[in-house]
Amino acid sequence: MIFSLHVIDGPYSKQSNLSALRFCEAALIKGHRIKRVFFSGDGVLSGSDLAVTPQDEVDLYKAWQSVATDHQIELVVCVSACLRRGVLNVTEAERYEKQNHNLSDAFVLSGLGQLVEAGLESDRLITFGG
Repeated sequence: MIFSLHVIDGPYSKQSNLSALRFCEAALIKGHRIKRVFFSGDGVLSGSDLAVTPQDEVDLYKAWQSVATDHQIELVVCVSACLRRGVLNVTEAERYEKQNHNLSDAFVLSGLGQLVEAGLESDRLITFGG
């Protein structure tokens, strides 16, 4: 089965971000495919390359990057949600004349069309958070 995930909540604000990661890992172990994980709302904070997780907590930032790299899963963050929350890639930082960028290289900045496409090309689109 092909799944796509929609993650709305931030990494440590609610349980749903971790639940999405655990679902993704479990689905892969069972032999399913994850087409795309789309982050919107505070979920886009998962793409920050500057956040530091305390040593006694699950590092969701690195965990998402690892699962994407290990299984060739596309991690997409919503551009409008990112702009509102100060999560920028190089292109957007230059466009808005910001001195720095902080979007991890494991994430792609794009629009809601990527979420729609994921839903159309997957057997199931599952939303975490809201």
